[in-house]
Amino acid sequence: MKAMLLAAGRGERMRPLTDACPKPLLKVRGRPLIVWHILNLVKAGITEIVINHAHLGQMIEDALGDGSQFGARLQYSPETVALETGGGIANALHLLGDEPFIVVSADIYIPHFNFEECKNTLEDKDMWGNPHPADKRDIAWVYMVKNPPYHLEGDFAMSLMGLSNQGEPKLTFGNIGVYRPEMFASVTPGEHMRLGTLLRQYADRGQLGGELYSGMWYNIGTPEQLAELNAPLAAPQKNSPN
Repeated sequence: MKAMLLAAGRGERMRPLTDACPKPLLKVRGRPLIVWHILNLVKAGITEIVINHAHLGQMIEDALGDGSQFGARLQYSPETVALETGGGIANALHLLGDEPFIVVSADIYIPHFNFEECKNTLEDKDMWGNPHPADKRDIAWVYMVKNPPYHLEGDFAMSLMGLSNQGEPKLTFGNIGVYRPEMFASVTPGEHMRLGTLLRQYADRGQLGGELYSGMWYNIGTPEQLAELNAPLAAPQKNSPN
């Protein structure tokens, strides 16, 4: 199984930090955000990783290289202008192959996420071993999180039948998912497209599955949020000697 890390965003809300450093290379607790993902993927045996980039992209390639330092094999999908999340994935399909693949936003912090759990989420057979009809099987399996304060309305309602655009309560898409390549067949390489647009289309068709992830999850959007997350390391311990 291959994985893709989305690293092409400009990080406007993270300025001025992102004026000189791409957001995925900002450090959280001593390690660049994107490296947390690479190491966790490798830990799960997922070593073939594609990274797209645009803003200051060469810095990402220079920092990560071919991935051998992490036990991974990295390939890059550069974008002259960021193509949005869905467009970036479609543009990199030639590197991702014909099987389902994992996609994670490089700017979230999920240090304890177990990528082993992603490997069998899009099985082509039901619990009795019968093949799913192509128009009935899930096209994607995404991980949802409890609504953060800045997104209380959520994105999708979750039931035993999958994820839906209708219904309450809604949960927030956690920017982690497993996707079949055919989900992006309608997107022309180089086209701007949001992943959320495609997810909503397949939710309407009853082909979007998902589950709640209740582990540590942070979408780091501002310098203040980054500083808050790093504060425990910077602050002296109450019981430490002077």
